[in-house]
Amino acid sequence: MFNRLIYFILLLLVMRPITIFAAINAKIPPPLTNNTAISLKKVKQQSATKLKRLNKQNFKMVGEAKFSILFWDIYQSKLLTTSGKYPIEAKNDELLYEIRYLKDISRDELIKRTKEQWQHLGIANEQYKHFIPELKRLWPNITQGDTLSLLIQNQHSNFYFNQQYIGSINAPQFGQLFIDIWLAKNTSQPKLRRQLLGNTTHD
Repeated sequence: MFNRLIYFILLLLVMRPITIFAAINAKIPPPLTNNTAISLKKVKQQSATKLKRLNKQNFKMVGEAKFSILFWDIYQSKLLTTSGKYPIEAKNDELLYEIRYLKDISRDELIKRTKEQWQHLGIANEQYKHFIPELKRLWPNITQGDTLSLLIQNQHSNFYFNQQYIGSINAPQFGQLFIDIWLAKNTSQPKLRRQLLGNTTHD
C-alpha cells in the first residue's frame, strides 16, 4: 500500500510540468514563416497606397487660373469634377480643387489667409471657427512646388498634400465653405473665379 502511494505521488510530480507546458504552448500561435510575413507586408503596403494616393483618372478639367500679386506669382489652381461641370450634384459627382504653390508659405499664414477670405465673404465666425483646429492639424508648411488638393466626395472633404492623403473633414458643409473662397459670386478674386469656372457659369 505504501509503495503504491509513493508511486502515485511521483507520477503526479512528473506529469504536472508536462501539463503546464502543454497549456502554455496551446496559447501561443505558431510563428509566421518568412514568406507569410513578406506576403502580409505587401498586402498592407498595396492597400495603404491605394487608399492614400490621389487618383485623378476620372476627373475632367473645368478651368484653371494663376493667382499673382503685382509681379509675384503665388499659386496655380485647377478645378476638376467627374462631370466636367460646376456646380456638382453631391450624390453623383466628385470635385477636386488643386493648388500648386509657386512660393513658400507657412501653415499659420495659410490659415490666416483662409480666415480673411471667409470674413470677406461675410461668413460668421461661428460657422468656421471649429474647423480651424482641424486645418492646423492637417495642413503642413508649404514649400515652392508643393501641391495641396481638396477632394469633395460624398460630402466628405479629403485633403491631399503632393498627391498623398493627409486627412479629412467630414462635416458636409465644409467643402462648399472652402471652395467658396474662389467660386462664390462675391469672392475677392472675380477674374480668377471666371477662369476656374470657364464656360460653366453665366452670372
